[in-house]
Amino acid sequence: MTRIDVQGLTKRYGPDTVVEDLSFTVEPGQVTGFLGPNGAGKSTTMKMILGLAAPTRGSVTIGGRHHRDLPVPLTEVGALLDAGAVHGSRTAYDHLLALAVSNGLPRRRVDAVLARTGMEGVAGKRAGGFSLGMRQRLGIAATLLGDPRVLIFDEPVNGLDPEGIRWIRDFMRSLAHEGRAVLVSSHLMSEMAQTADHLVVIGRGRLIADTGMSDFLHAAEGDGSVLVRTPEPDSLARRLTTAGATVRDGHGNALLVSGMTSEDIGKLAAYHGVPLSELTPQRPSLEDAFMELTRDSVEYQGATA
Repeated sequence: MTRIDVQGLTKRYGPDTVVEDLSFTVEPGQVTGFLGPNGAGKSTTMKMILGLAAPTRGSVTIGGRHHRDLPVPLTEVGALLDAGAVHGSRTAYDHLLALAVSNGLPRRRVDAVLARTGMEGVAGKRAGGFSLGMRQRLGIAATLLGDPRVLIFDEPVNGLDPEGIRWIRDFMRSLAHEGRAVLVSSHLMSEMAQTADHLVVIGRGRLIADTGMSDFLHAAEGDGSVLVRTPEPDSLARRLTTAGATVRDGHGNALLVSGMTSEDIGKLAAYHGVPLSELTPQRPSLEDAFMELTRDSVEYQGATA
């Protein structure tokens, strides 16, 4: 099984350190989300994985070999870093054919990837007239020409409509289910929450987290809070506060309670005869967890009103 191994990776441009002592692996059979604030070093790291930038220190291997040592790289790793990197006057078919021929791949692979990405109907159209979503599909088709076991995508859903986003999400999941190692960077937390199995989070070029999605969210829960709905919110709020809980008003008859478990809240309400219509532990979203974890690594902080 082929995986990506990043070991002690460091990249400096003059006095600026963009990536510092970064280590992680991208395992086959899962989608690894690569997250970080703007300027965190994600794109630079991806370029070093692909041999497009030389590390100052450390190493990256794909299936145990450096990218430069792969005899036919497209058969080992496919990457989409810029969907706009296509000759606009070429048809989709000719674009893919040129890539296939230059990598010694058979013509039948062009037909295969056009079919897999749903692009047979536009194969004869010029890429310059494609929508962003179709350019993304063309770029993904190109990554699959060599049937590689490793796929890398940099912000693949930026600017897409809901249909395009859903297609790419399902497509990346299908690639992982086939046993491929899939590395995806994105700023859309809601999409990563539905796509990634594992997360690698960096900030200012350093590793912040390398963990499974469920573990990442669980670690962000802390004491958590509980959503409580009752027709007697004022009465219950007083009793909860007296018991040591922190209570905030929600919408309508809802309370947000922290410092007590849902079980203890239920027992207290039952003891005092306060009826409850909802008692739900609140889970942080991936966006909430990400923002909390990276708040000290954001390069530019905006002012809040």
